[in-house]
Amino acid sequence: MPRAPVRIRLCGVGDVASGASLKVETHGLTVAVFNLDGEFHVTDDHCTHGPGSLSEGFIDGDCVECNFHQGVFNIRTGAVVQPPCMVPVKTYPATVIDGAVYIDYDPASADAVKS
Repeated sequence: MPRAPVRIRLCGVGDVASGASLKVETHGLTVAVFNLDGEFHVTDDHCTHGPGSLSEGFIDGDCVECNFHQGVFNIRTGAVVQPPCMVPVKTYPATVIDGAVYIDYDPASADAVKS
């Protein structure tokens, strides 16, 4: 029988300044939480091209430049904007509830991170 997704609290909205990001490690996930003018977005933190951390990247508008090889991703969609990256980064729909940022995550999904 399929299990329901788990609602995971990532951080408080005050933990991520506008135009900034935060790396969060929880439930076997390592994600980057981005605050784009009060709108929160969540992606995997690991660049799909190399060992870069997107939460440590340079944010310009709705894009983040990886700190390793300078590939660029759209924060909202995960799409590759600039090589050398070729594979989009996984995104998670974010929800703000009572001043905290959450995602609903299904650990049994095909893309689930294995511990």
